[in-house]
Amino acid sequence: MVETEQAPRRTNSGPGRLLIAVYLLFAIAATSRAGLQIATKFDEAPVAYLLSGVAALIYIVAAVGLARAGHAGRRVALACCSVELVGVVAVGILSLVDRELFPDETVWSGFGSGYGYIPLVLPVLGLLWLWRTRRAPA
Repeated sequence: MVETEQAPRRTNSGPGRLLIAVYLLFAIAATSRAGLQIATKFDEAPVAYLLSGVAALIYIVAAVGLARAGHAGRRVALACCSVELVGVVAVGILSLVDRELFPDETVWSGFGSGYGYIPLVLPVLGLLWLWRTRRAPA
């Protein structure tokens, strides 16, 4: 009997399409917000506005990684979702502990409270989807 290795499910099919759409929506929202804040009032809260820019970049790259669906795309999406989760939790904690560090909100402030906590849930869903679509053991 010959064992065959099962191919992983594609990350850009089924519920993955919705996940990619939400990542793209957040990429647009975060890019718009960060771009406007950096262009018009960067000196008021540079850390907060740069973090919104970083969040936007992570959303864009995560969406591309999920959409590419191959091995490289999965690795990129895994890295982005992991960094995003750590970032949301770290910025969420820091924004509550030291409000002076964030005089204006970022996408990730208060664990994404300004966006209905979706920034906190999104990387968890991304990581769960990557786990669910992983290569099954032979």
